[in-house]
Amino acid sequence: MIMRFSQHFSLRLTGLFILLVPATLLAQDDARPLTIDDLMSMKSLSGPVLSPEGDWVVYSVRERDMEEDKSKSQLWAVPTSGGAPIPMTSFETSAGNTQWSPDEKYLSFTASKGDDGETQVWTLNREVGGEAVQLTSVKQGVNDYAWSPDGSRLLLVMTDLKPELLNEDEDDDDAAQPYVIDRMQFKRDYRGYLDRRREHIYVFTPGDEEPIQVTHGDYDDSDPVWSPDGKSIAFVSDRSDNPDLNYGSDVFIVDVDDENHPITQVTSNEGRDYSPAFSPDGRRIAYVTSTGPDVGGSALTPTKHLAITDIDADQREILTPDLDRNVSNPEFSANGRDIYFRLEDSGMNHLARVRARGGDVVREIDGDVSVRDFSMANGEIVVSLTTASTPAELYAFDDDLSQLTHITEATLDGIARAAVEKRRFESADGTPVEAFFVKPVGYEEGRSYPTILWLHGGPASQFNWGYNDTAQLFAANGYAVIMPNPRGSTGYGAEFAHGTVAAWGENDFDDVMAAIDHGIETGLVDPDRTGVGGWSYGGILTNYVITQTQRFKAAMSGASLGLVTSNYGHDQYQLMYELEFGLPWENPELWAELSPFNKVENITTPTLWMGGEVDWNVPINNSEQMYIAMKRLGQETQLVVYPNEHHGIRRPTFQRDRFERWIAWFDQYLKPGAGPVAQSD
Repeated sequence: MIMRFSQHFSLRLTGLFILLVPATLLAQDDARPLTIDDLMSMKSLSGPVLSPEGDWVVYSVRERDMEEDKSKSQLWAVPTSGGAPIPMTSFETSAGNTQWSPDEKYLSFTASKGDDGETQVWTLNREVGGEAVQLTSVKQGVNDYAWSPDGSRLLLVMTDLKPELLNEDEDDDDAAQPYVIDRMQFKRDYRGYLDRRREHIYVFTPGDEEPIQVTHGDYDDSDPVWSPDGKSIAFVSDRSDNPDLNYGSDVFIVDVDDENHPITQVTSNEGRDYSPAFSPDGRRIAYVTSTGPDVGGSALTPTKHLAITDIDADQREILTPDLDRNVSNPEFSANGRDIYFRLEDSGMNHLARVRARGGDVVREIDGDVSVRDFSMANGEIVVSLTTASTPAELYAFDDDLSQLTHITEATLDGIARAAVEKRRFESADGTPVEAFFVKPVGYEEGRSYPTILWLHGGPASQFNWGYNDTAQLFAANGYAVIMPNPRGSTGYGAEFAHGTVAAWGENDFDDVMAAIDHGIETGLVDPDRTGVGGWSYGGILTNYVITQTQRFKAAMSGASLGLVTSNYGHDQYQLMYELEFGLPWENPELWAELSPFNKVENITTPTLWMGGEVDWNVPINNSEQMYIAMKRLGQETQLVVYPNEHHGIRRPTFQRDRFERWIAWFDQYLKPGAGPVAQSD
């Protein structure tokens, strides 16, 4: 179905509703509720990449294999003119980072399916077909790569070899070695302890035995992109005296054809400059720049603007000075006149553009949608787009949106989706706040429902119009769901995002309580059957909520914080803490005030604590401390720890277990006498 976007905002909303809302939403009486089995079988789409000619787009489809207890991905391709998608790989490959060779002869991707177990670059010959061929064979594996414009070389991003692998004569016996630590930032979730091995850029010519290293030093180099002439590579790095003590980064260019590989610094900014994109003529670079006052935690949530500079001098021009909204993923149009980018705004993610010489921001795709990704080539644009009721699908865009994929239709066919409304209301101090209100499946006007106040992570993030499987599952089980964007959230301007700096659990507490009060006042929420929960900062804010009020009958706090001081040097955020709270021994009062553990005696809400065993983002010791304190105080509580899991829970069986426990916990306290967790027939 094709829909033309009107120039009028209201008509765009209407058009999108017609385009993207499935028939099951319009006929709830004939549809059944969503189950956990449905969620576990649901596929997801990501990473669209247009071919150089713009006639094909390749994308990744991920699904859960419950028998092997892992997620797998498969590459598909579909013509941008429309037609049947074609599988390019099997699910056994689990390909990632898909790219096209400039001549479109090869489809390349990264995978760890070789004998060495390391991630390498593989290619599929589209003219010949058959199995993928391994293109690289580097000991440490490949983190990132990109084809040169003429297709003769690849840049590779790789981590320095372990010392024991430098000597060809020594065996790599995988014996455990002591961690020797001498840097400030020494931990990272999913990576573990950090040493002095850094990520650097290499140039690899297929057929050669070894790639050539072109960047060096005690720095990490990322976001590489070839210049249009293939003679240089722009990249991002923090090359200050001690990168572990700041959040800055700049754009650099390395000359790959000069055997000395000289490096030129292109930008200089106290904040972060990143995501560079060359203009088609190679003379300018567009990039994302972080700006804002250099005070406290504002360094953590700066406004992300679109900027441009000539490569010959640091002559930065911000192209979105008056936007006060975050941008990401800049891409030049084929003629170099415009720069396209994703724009975050008030619970929505749009596709926008601006003239490279400056001008007004034009929103190409807006309304109640979330543009997850986009790709451009040869004047063509494809986007992955989601709404509150439909998971992400792929669309071709040229004034009109033309749907190219139907990944989730089979799974969701005949399943009722909950209606979602975005509402605005005032917090205690009069600040306008927005929240998404999800009505339970089978909603009847005039009835009040058990309600879950569901809080997002970050806090520098937002709920948006994209499909939220957790909220839809709660709604399928008879719950209303409120998903607020309180202060600290992005998408509402710098002042709003900085509203929780060194004040966690203050303004954002007032904002989320205003959301639940609005739900009560409008008749949706049963005030005697309310629960609260969230993961990461959503769990942290849950802790602030239940230490300040006894209104909620149940809580779920996932990967949350208890005693802030115990995390200093134990998690990965010591620099953030120092910027926002000061040093713990110099400002102990604030550190103590921000610790929910110090107010645990106020908690009377039955609380489920959850987290990953090896989470170094928000370590499990926080949940353990809160759990044992509540247990000692004689309150109703439970702790669930997922073995070998990090901040995000990745094993499908654990994901399923978590959904089941959430519903069972809230049912126990908000719906006494409720039956077992909803299952499929």
